[in-house]
Amino acid sequence: MKKIVIIILVIVLGYYLMQTGEATEIPDEAIRLRVIANSDSEYDQEIKMKVSEKLQSRLYNLLKNTKGLQEAESIINKNMSNIESDIKNLLNNEGYTLGYKINYGLNYFPEKKYKGVTYKAGEYESLVVTLGEGKGKNWWCVLFPPLCILEAEESTEVEYKFFIKEMIDKYL
Repeated sequence: MKKIVIIILVIVLGYYLMQTGEATEIPDEAIRLRVIANSDSEYDQEIKMKVSEKLQSRLYNLLKNTKGLQEAESIINKNMSNIESDIKNLLNNEGYTLGYKINYGLNYFPEKKYKGVTYKAGEYESLVVTLGEGKGKNWWCVLFPPLCILEAEESTEVEYKFFIKEMIDKYL
């Protein structure tokens, strides 16, 4: 019974926060995922989204029952070769020849300002995939805890949303 009450409270709180339009802080102890497109061309943006969708699917399945940050880090580290294979196979199937880089560790994120909240620049634990020259718009998602960030550019605002809001919209 306690689990049901807690789940309902989390859903209600998540839904309420989404309705307020407030930006959500990224916790200090988070693991971020970022895919940077080669350029802003339609093709490069499509490839970026295909890579992000593949990564989301793989990482969601790996991390869905994760209980803490250290467990999430361990799972990602143990599965890096599978994650890299997923990306390589997808890009090969798409005929993408510009190459890519993948890095899991501390990666630089620039300062972002959104709805009156400043998200500090700095080195953050993250899995970053850079496609080609990495000069295009990027897609972000916070893997742990599950906060997602929609399309973002270095010079533009970003919009944060709770993963739970997506689940509510999907299943209700």
